[in-house]
Amino acid sequence: MISLNLTTLSLFPPKTLNPNPNHRPPNLRPITAIQTERAFEFDTGDTFFRSESATGRDLAVLAATLHKQSTGSLRVLDAMCGCGIRSLRYLAEAKADFVLANDANEECNGVIVSNLSSVCKESEGRWNVSHAIANRVFAEKYVEREFFDFVDIDSFGSDSSFFRLAFDTVKLGGLLYVTSTDGFSSGGHRPNHSLAAYGAYIRPMPYANEIGLRMLIGGAIREASVLGYCVEPLFSYYSYHGPVFRVLLRLNRGKSPHGMHYRFIGYCESCGHSQAISWDKLGQMSCPCGSDVPDSLVVSGPLWTGPLHSANYLTEMLCLAGEWGWLGDGTKNDLDKLLHRMIDESDPNLPFGYIQLDEIASRAKVNSPPLVKIMSAIHQEGYFVSRSHISNNAIKTNCPMSECVRIAKELQQL
Repeated sequence: MISLNLTTLSLFPPKTLNPNPNHRPPNLRPITAIQTERAFEFDTGDTFFRSESATGRDLAVLAATLHKQSTGSLRVLDAMCGCGIRSLRYLAEAKADFVLANDANEECNGVIVSNLSSVCKESEGRWNVSHAIANRVFAEKYVEREFFDFVDIDSFGSDSSFFRLAFDTVKLGGLLYVTSTDGFSSGGHRPNHSLAAYGAYIRPMPYANEIGLRMLIGGAIREASVLGYCVEPLFSYYSYHGPVFRVLLRLNRGKSPHGMHYRFIGYCESCGHSQAISWDKLGQMSCPCGSDVPDSLVVSGPLWTGPLHSANYLTEMLCLAGEWGWLGDGTKNDLDKLLHRMIDESDPNLPFGYIQLDEIASRAKVNSPPLVKIMSAIHQEGYFVSRSHISNNAIKTNCPMSECVRIAKELQQL
């Protein structure tokens, strides 16, 4: 097997690699216990594991299964597998033909092998375990012309350093499941870091967690275009623990048809209005409110400004989850509620961003209106509106902030 240097792609001795690089947050203590997820028992050993990430794994298994059903093939590369629970579920639930479970930490080997052996023996040829940093695995598989239908990168921090090599590992028409836990950058607190990692200068905005998803998608689009690929987001999922931003992308060859959705986002702190700004309008930026407050218009980008999800794809996932009995279980990870919200916010009539009810109340100088009532009132005014899967107390709507304020005041008087 050829060993590749991640920077120069030149040959180098394998001994130069750190035998125990750790891509997990060092300040969090690992859990050592037998866990159960979707009726599967597995050992976490000394690996870092979050039970709260089960929903993200559920979404991944549903997507992988749909790919297997539509193409008849499912080869999975789990680039940072930890204890191997995702690899286990790809084998057992998605019926993957083959899973390469990789983790840079060789000390995880016993746990990973034990967990995967509970599904099938290694001698059956459906799985293999490796231990190398993710980019080395991507580079080697590309050189060997060994490609995968589904590549899962569950990384810590920014995912952008994996994009280019990962894209070359995914089959055309295949899926790449990427991650970011960089909440500081999405919140606009490290604009120079977001610029270096994702090519986007991010400023503080009231819908920062959606910005995090759009920053991740935008960075992927930029890197894919360099290699002659185009990517399409099938779903985007935010989870507060971490925080964690996860996006499923479909990869194909050619120029992206979504160039009009790779733009800048402007937010007026004076009136609360948001707008998309195209590249040719950068020198003409202003808010329709005509605010004369200095620096009231905050601009971030370039970012993905198109839909976060494909409604048709999510509907297929919802149907499959229903067939498996995963819906309506009443738990905090209820996929029924999550998938329905994601489908609702996929409406192409809804713009990017969301509006917190507290912001509406603050601008209207009234008590925060009940979410159901203000949504109903906005809908009656002829606007489109939905809830956001990112924030329980927020709405997505094409209703201008000024109109939302007026409606909130009228509701207060009833």
